[in-house]
Amino acid sequence: MINLYPAQIESLSLHRVGNKNKGENVYLSAAPFALNDETTGLLKEYFFKPFREKEESYFKLTDEVDVEFNALHKIVSEVFDDPSRLHENSKRIATHLFEQSNHPHIKSGELYVAYLSHLMLDNVKIDAIGIFKSELKHDFLQFEEKGGNLDIIIQQGINVNRLDKGCLIFNVNKEEGYKVLSVDSNRYDTKYWLEQFLGVDALADENFYTKNYLKFCQNFAKDVVLPAEDKQQEVLFMNRAVNHFAKNDAFEETNFLNEVMENPELIPEFKHYKVEKGPKYSIEDVSNFDIANKAVSDARKKIKNVINLDTNVQIKLDFINPDSAQKFVEKGWDEERQMYYYLIYFNKEQKS
Repeated sequence: MINLYPAQIESLSLHRVGNKNKGENVYLSAAPFALNDETTGLLKEYFFKPFREKEESYFKLTDEVDVEFNALHKIVSEVFDDPSRLHENSKRIATHLFEQSNHPHIKSGELYVAYLSHLMLDNVKIDAIGIFKSELKHDFLQFEEKGGNLDIIIQQGINVNRLDKGCLIFNVNKEEGYKVLSVDSNRYDTKYWLEQFLGVDALADENFYTKNYLKFCQNFAKDVVLPAEDKQQEVLFMNRAVNHFAKNDAFEETNFLNEVMENPELIPEFKHYKVEKGPKYSIEDVSNFDIANKAVSDARKKIKNVINLDTNVQIKLDFINPDSAQKFVEKGWDEERQMYYYLIYFNKEQKS
């Protein structure tokens, strides 16, 4: 888990990177940017806000041969060894980005390279290097008193509420490729940022396995539980799965199946499904791992717990208390109407 609120920008370099394919150039500033209290506060919010709002999916710098051959790994390692060399190395980062900017869809923009201190990663104070890019320009209005009238001046600038691209490279796990977070608001050139510039792979940590295993369970519920039983049991299965993760610190697959799978006949189906679909989620050989609470909370928000009926009625089941959905909701068949029905028991209606 990260905490970016105490983070400080120790130094910042600013460059402009054009699209090489369109004959644009790279502009490298001669000296670091002179920070003051006003710009520092504004830039901290601009840089960090997307990471506070995004689920933590970590990456690591990588290379087909060895991580030391990753261009960015070499540069950031030199900066971590000597932070005073940030500016000269930021020019190398900007040049590296420019060399990857050769697709017609890639937009030119400003590149910010920052040395950051006092970030909290898993309750440990740590330094990081931030690399951010602004691309999309927006029209805005300025006003000027002119000849007894108020005049409108149309200008273009950056929306500081929307960072286009950014990454944080934390000074941990150097030999494995560091620990990296990335955001990208523009989906038209994802490979350019993640694969060609950063050169990253997903970091297989507890967050990665927790998130992927729950995604796998969600698809198992949709592909196997729903056809074999019904929508209610699909929702209840995911309720039990998420609650199992929420109340345990570590995951053990046998215990999970015994607790969550109410229909024992579906356990072999689950194991077969894992052999078939597990590689898609990188969990085919995974049956034990530590559980990341943040990933469970993020998954709970995304998993639907609503039964939508073709009679324009919705039944929302409680994720926190799945036993209520089991005890007080019954499904049946009405011979006279030739329709299914849900019978719901309650004592009184609650005020909203």
